[in-house]
Amino acid sequence: MEYDSLFAKVKKASAELLLIDEDKRNRVILRLADLLEEHTPLMIEANEKDLAKMDKGNPLYDRLQLTESRIKGIASDLRHVASLPSPVGEELERRVLPNGILLRRVSVPFGVIGVVYEARPNVTFDVFSICFKSGNACILKGGKDAEESNLAALELIHRALKEEGLNPDAAMLLPSTHEATAALLGAVGYVDVCIPRGGRRLIDFVRDNAKVPVIETGAGVVHIYFASSGDLEIGERVVDNSKTRRVSVCNSLDTLLADRSRISDLPALTAPLAEKNVEIYADEEGYAALEGHYPSRLLRQAQEDTWDREWMDYKMGLRVVGSLEEALAHIAAHGSGHSESIITSDRREAEEFQKRVDASSVYLNLPTSFTDGAQFGLGAEIGISTQKLGPRGPMGLREMTTYRYYLEGEGQTRH
Repeated sequence: MEYDSLFAKVKKASAELLLIDEDKRNRVILRLADLLEEHTPLMIEANEKDLAKMDKGNPLYDRLQLTESRIKGIASDLRHVASLPSPVGEELERRVLPNGILLRRVSVPFGVIGVVYEARPNVTFDVFSICFKSGNACILKGGKDAEESNLAALELIHRALKEEGLNPDAAMLLPSTHEATAALLGAVGYVDVCIPRGGRRLIDFVRDNAKVPVIETGAGVVHIYFASSGDLEIGERVVDNSKTRRVSVCNSLDTLLADRSRISDLPALTAPLAEKNVEIYADEEGYAALEGHYPSRLLRQAQEDTWDREWMDYKMGLRVVGSLEEALAHIAAHGSGHSESIITSDRREAEEFQKRVDASSVYLNLPTSFTDGAQFGLGAEIGISTQKLGPRGPMGLREMTTYRYYLEGEGQTRH
């Protein structure tokens, strides 16, 4: 396949997007939301073809599955994106230099954004809406597992664009092949930035092989530290929601760190997890505290790789620590910079945790399940960036823009 000619079409479409006003962008996104709801049976039918090829025991099965309620949620996120103010053209800075030149720093689109992702058909809609609203064209490279779902989604996206008389090349879906991935990662001159959204293997592959700039989204190895002053009732709710709300997503809890002074509370703290059949891989102290209280069929001894696992399943690690210092050291050694939470009633301890823990989102007495673009008021997200250069945390409209300087004068010359 001649990828350069395809990428050139998207590049041309990205230039055309600069001429479209915000009202037209909003009309396209709102129309897409309507089309999605109108064609819910079509989307579910396509999705069922994908699901039929996947083992239900695969942790990605839940991520792949579309239901009527999930489709309504995607449509709601689309409408939210349309309701948000566009960052394009926003004046970020204005000042007059000593020589009288007016300098302005203004937000502008990247141009063409490539996104490589796995079995998440909702990402197709999220990426298009955020890219389009922020003035960017997008090249989508989904996984083979979601091929039918992504094709059905793209058909609706192209229909919404065409109804407004716009170039459908503003959104392109590549074949679900390794060849297409390699072409996208090497599309120098066509793709302005590439964003991987998926597990550690995918992210590492994109980072290690891309010739175009990459915004790295991180796999989530997520922790909660239940401190000595933590409220047990809050702890039960927070741990349960962090782990079991949706186990297959990157903000799901992977390791619970419990202060040694609260070891007698571990049976109560984990009781909601037992009801949902969560397997716990505990260290020696944690295992001893839970033995006889937590179902034996769900209680395991921690293994060598337990602390570095992003489980994406009804499984998690449990480690007993002696202090905040020890909890922070564990997170520094095994965390991924995604989301971390502390359950404590001690304000000074909370502030120290927030200051010292290295993560894009840090929580106090709250579940890590809130790390999500929609929950942050961004409408939707491209992904969760864990890097420190450039965007960090959930990436929405503003994060999909760069800026340029505009300078105006009256013939000043440089000495």
